[in-house]
This record gives sequence, structure tokens and C-alpha cells, in this order.
Amino acid sequence: MIRRLFVSLLVAVNLAFAAPVTDGNTTDTNASNPQESQNLQQHIVSRVEQLQSQADAIDKEILEKSVLAKIYSNYATLKVLQKQYDMIQKSIDALRVKKRLTQAQQERLNALMLESETLKGKLELLSEYEKDPFKKYLEPPKIDEVPTVGNPFAIIGAISYREKLISDQDEYLLRYQTLEDVIAKLREKEKIIQELYELSGKDKQQQKVLLEIKEEIMTFASVLDIFKTTQNVYSKKVDEITLNLKQQIAEESKKTAYIGGLVLFFLVLLILAKYIVKRYMSDMDRYYTINKALNLTFIIFVIFTLLFAYIQNVSYLVTILGFASAGIAIAMKDWFMSVMGWFVIVIGGAIHVGDRVKFVRGNTEYVGDIVDISMLRMTMHEDVTLTTEMTNRRAGRIVFIPNNFIFTDMISNYAHAGLKTVWDGIDFVVTFDSNFKKAASISKEIAKKYSKGYTDITRKQLNKLRSQYHMKNTNVEPRIFTLIDTYGMKISVWYLTNSYATLTLRSTISAEIIARLHEEEDINLAFPTQSIYVDKDVRKPQIEAPSKDIV
Repeated sequence: MIRRLFVSLLVAVNLAFAAPVTDGNTTDTNASNPQESQNLQQHIVSRVEQLQSQADAIDKEILEKSVLAKIYSNYATLKVLQKQYDMIQKSIDALRVKKRLTQAQQERLNALMLESETLKGKLELLSEYEKDPFKKYLEPPKIDEVPTVGNPFAIIGAISYREKLISDQDEYLLRYQTLEDVIAKLREKEKIIQELYELSGKDKQQQKVLLEIKEEIMTFASVLDIFKTTQNVYSKKVDEITLNLKQQIAEESKKTAYIGGLVLFFLVLLILAKYIVKRYMSDMDRYYTINKALNLTFIIFVIFTLLFAYIQNVSYLVTILGFASAGIAIAMKDWFMSVMGWFVIVIGGAIHVGDRVKFVRGNTEYVGDIVDISMLRMTMHEDVTLTTEMTNRRAGRIVFIPNNFIFTDMISNYAHAGLKTVWDGIDFVVTFDSNFKKAASISKEIAKKYSKGYTDITRKQLNKLRSQYHMKNTNVEPRIFTLIDTYGMKISVWYLTNSYATLTLRSTISAEIIARLHEEEDINLAFPTQSIYVDKDVRKPQIEAPSKDIV
């Protein structure tokens, strides 16, 4: 309704200015042709409504597409409120100067003060638009610290950073384009308001609107100039960073491809070497050792390759490690000695994986098989042996032996240099009046029977070791010793047996010896006994020597 009244007012004013001046001798054209005047009026009304609709559409489009119009609206509102507040303050100051106020003046002063407080609250809400209202809009996105592409993992971060940078640049450029579009729309609106101003016969209200739109265009034009400079600087900086990152990514990708190809080549060599060793090496213990050495060599190669490829100043690192080595050696003495022990074990070949060893620590003995040798410790699986049977009474434990113990403790190897046999002995005692020579002969026969295979194996192995070690006694046949004991003659049988199955063969030979001795009437096993003789000469009668004349 208000809009139609405004349009009618514009038409009336336009007709008033457009009507020709008449005198007494001239005929009024509008009066002579009322139909034409009515058509003109309708045309003007229609045109005014059309222009007003176009102006409203532009305002709506600007408000929907850009936050700039809202910022400027708040800025313009702030200026209007500031003027009102200043005028009210002047009026308040003028009333306060008077010594005596009438009741009407006092009421006006109170009303002005109340209105002043209201405006003050509104101004506080809009205070952020007082200075540089477009500052936040003009500020480009913050550029974070640019990453350095120094390793393959940094490539992913660099690509992500570059994509974010480009996205921020596009968003900032969109702001600039939006500002240009707003200014273009405002210029269209300016033309519309100019035409409305002409149709209204240069109405003051329309003139005020026209001045406001021109001021708004000037404000946005100055903002656009600042924006253009800022946008150019920001775009150049972003382009420089993205180009630099692109070059770094390309160089690092090429470097990674070279290193990856080199590592892959040596990995293929490693797999090929393992295949050849597995196919042509029958000794599983040596295969295990060689396989582990190949793995360690490959790992060390990869570590040093990466070290020299991705550490910028290797000499500086070596210098630091040199100064720190003394402190590290003191603080980590046991670890350092274990690593040195590992070198001695691996290079010296004193102990291999699969060897049966005996380890003594304090009053405790451990006998078992070495199942792994790492840089810090040996892992031993405890087996059922004579030691576990006679001393520990338990077996099957996993025992971890620090490598540095090889320098300080006694470690016996039952399978060194492929010699996987050891001497084992069985002792038993027969009475003094028994035929101990026959007992010794039976024992030797049984020991020779069951240890023959191990004897032959040991003989061959010792012949090989003569070139490496100075070995004097290489007799491998079973040995029998007869010794005087407290309760009789002790017969000690020694034979070669498998170092991994000592208890098994001892059990077999022991049972066989006892069974054979029980079959002999002139052989009796001795036990702790006592004999008491009463009124009897226990001295042995002397045996006369045979006569020489007897033929």
C-alpha cells in the first residue's frame, strides 16, 4: 500500500512538472486530450513499479549472495545512529546548561536521556563496524608454516598442505569476484534510482537515495582497490609456495623411487641367496646361521642407505655419536658388552644356534640347546639331561643368557665344530672276592656294542679337527678303569654318546650291564656292608710256591 502511494506521488509530481504553462490565449493540451494524459500517467506508474521491482530484486540478490551488503548495512546503520546520538547529546547539553527547567523541559530532558542510553547500547553492539568494517573480509587466509619435503612420508603432508593452500586461494578469489559482482549490481541499481529520480521530477527523497547508493558504490570501489592489491600479493605468495612444493615433491619422489629400486634389487638378491642356501645346504644349523646373517646384512644395508640418504649432515651425526659414545658405554655397559659378546660369538664361531651348551651361573647349572642368538642375548631351551636329573630336577625352561656372560662365566659347548658326541661314564662296584676282570670285560663289550656308531662318527670328526686344533689323544674306543673303592672294586666304563641324548644311552647300557652281571655267579655287586669275626683268624693263609721239579 505504501509502495503504491509512493508511486502515485511520483506520478503526480512528474505530471505537475511536465504540464505545459498556459495563458489565457492558449488551449490546455491535457484538457483537450484527457485520454492521452491518462495513458501517460498509467505508463509512468507502470514504469515506476517496474524500476522499483528491479531495485528490490537487486537488493535481494546482493543480500543473498554476499555478506558485504550486510556489513555495509551495519556500517551505515552505525553512522546514522552515531549522528542521532550526537544530536541528542547536544540537546541534552543545551538543556542542562539552563539553571531552571520547566516541567515540559524536564520531561523532554528525561526522554532524551532515555533515548541516549538506548542508542548507546545499539552503538556498542555495532562497535566492531566503527573502524575498518571490511577488515575481516579483506584479510587473506592465514598461511601456516610451509612443510619441508625431506622424506617419503612428508610427501603426503606436502600434498595435503598444497591442496589446502589452493582451496584457500580459490575461496579468497571468490570473495574478490563477489565484491566485483556486488559493485556491478550496485551500478545497475544506481541507473534505476537515477531514472526514478528523473521520473519523480527530481524529488528530494529520491535524490537522497541516489546519493546513498553513490556513496555505497564509492565505499565498495575503495574496498575493491585494497582487495585487488592484497589479492595479488596473496596469490603470488601462494603460487610461489605451491611451485616450490611441487618441485620438492617431484625431487623427493624421484629420490624415493631410486632408493626403493635399490632396496628392491637387494631384496631380490637376498631372496635368491636364501633360495640357493636352502637348496644346496643340508646342514640345518649352518643354514639357520647363514639365513640370519643374510637378514642382518640386508637390514644393516637398508639402515645405512636410509641414514645417508635422509640425514643432511652425516659427519655432524658421527661427531655427536663420537662424543656421546663414552657416556653411552658407561651408562649402558652391560648392553654394550652384550653387543661386543655378540660380535665375538658370531665372528669367532664359539657358539652356534642348535649347539648344546652348559652354562654355569653361581651354584646353578643349565644344560640345553641354543635356539636363537640376538645382539643382546642367547636363548637356550633346557632339555632333560644328567644335570637336570641329578641336580636341577626340572627341565623345559627357556633360559636367556646375556652375551656378555661369555667374557665372565663358564660356558661349555657340547657340539662345537660339528663334534656332537661327548664322553659319558657309568660306575658300579663289585665285591673284592668277585671276578672283577670278567665284570670289566662284560662292561666294555656292552659299551662297545651300543656306542659303536658314535665312535665311528667321532673318529671321522676328530680327523677333520686335527688341522684346526692341536689334539694329542684321539682314541675314541670305550675305556674301562678298575679302581679300589671302600666296599669293593669300582669299575668305571667310559664311552662316546650323542650329546643330545646322553641320558637315553646311559639308561640302556646301565640296564644291560646289570642284567649281564646277574647272570654271572662269580660276580656280586658291592653294597655298604660290615663283617664281624669272633675268635677267628681273618688273616689269609699263605699259598706255597709250586715246586720247580714239577713238569
